[in-house]
Amino acid sequence: MRVLIKSGFLAGLALCVFGGFGSAAWADEANAGPAGHFQLRLRGVGVLPSPSAKIAINGVNIGGTTKVTDSAVPEADLTYFLTPNIAVEAIAAVTKHSVSNSVAGPVGSVWLLPPTVTAQYHFDPNGAIRPYVGAGINYTVFFDARSALPNISFANNVGWALQAGADIPMGDGPYFLNVDVKKLFLSTTIKAAGGAVRASATLDPWLVGAGVGIRW
Repeated sequence: MRVLIKSGFLAGLALCVFGGFGSAAWADEANAGPAGHFQLRLRGVGVLPSPSAKIAINGVNIGGTTKVTDSAVPEADLTYFLTPNIAVEAIAAVTKHSVSNSVAGPVGSVWLLPPTVTAQYHFDPNGAIRPYVGAGINYTVFFDARSALPNISFANNVGWALQAGADIPMGDGPYFLNVDVKKLFLSTTIKAAGGAVRASATLDPWLVGAGVGIRW
C-alpha cells in the first residue's frame, strides 16, 4: 500500500512539473508522427524484488529464508522511435534495499543503479491507447553497501529485462500518461569478512510504475 501511495504521489508531482512547460510547436511536431521522434517519461516506480539466496559461512550453508525490502523511487526514461512501431528505450533510476536472513539476521543494505536498455514494439502508435512490449539488457551497479559484517561487497552483474506498458495521450498535445511493468532478471554475489561469508543472491525484481511523459 505504501508503495502504491508513493508511486501515485510521484506521478502527480511529475505531472505538475511537465505541465509547467511546453509549446504549441512541440504539439505540432508530436502530431506529425512518431518515427524519428523522442519521448521522455517520469514515473513513480515500485521496486518489488523476488529474492532467493544461498548464504554460507566458512563454506557451510546456513539455510533460512532471505528477504529483500521493497522500494519506491522516481524513474526517468528516454525513448527514440526508429519507425512508427519500433523504438529503443533507455531507463535510469537508483534504489536502496536491505537484505536479511531468517537465520543470519540482517545482512546489510545497498544502493542499486540498474541502467536498462530495451527494444520496444508499439502496437498502435496513433491510437487512443498505445500498448507496447519490450525486451533488453540491464547492467546493475551496487554501491554504498552497509553492514555490521566487515568489508561487505555486492558484485555488479548483467541481466535481462522484459517490459509491457501503454501510453495514453492527453488530448491533442504532446503530453501523455503512462503505465509500465518491467521484470529484471538480476543476481549478485555477496562477500564479507574477507570471503568467510558468501552469498549467491537472486533478486529478479518487478518494477511497477505510472507517470507522465512528453513527446517531440
